[in-house]
Amino acid sequence: MARPRHPNKEIEAAVAHAETLGWRVVPISGHAWGRLYCAWADRDGCMVSVWSTPRNAENHAKAIRRDVARCPHGQAE
Repeated sequence: MARPRHPNKEIEAAVAHAETLGWRVVPISGHAWGRLYCAWADRDGCMVSVWSTPRNAENHAKAIRRDVARCPHGQAE
C-alpha cells in the first residue's frame, strides 16, 4: 500500500528525499502527519516528526532535510 502524500509540496519533497535514503514513514493521527524513522531499526534510531500544518512549511521542510542529513546511522546497508 502506498503512503498518503503530504498536502504541502515542499514537505512532501523532503519526505520523499528521506525515503530515498532509507528512512521509513509511519502515518499517525493527531497534530503530526507522520513520523520518519531512520534505517537503524531499534531503540537508538533517529526519529523526525512531520507536522501536518506547520507555521512555515518551507522552514519545516528544511528542518526535515537537516535532521535526515545529521543522522549518524547513515543509509540503509
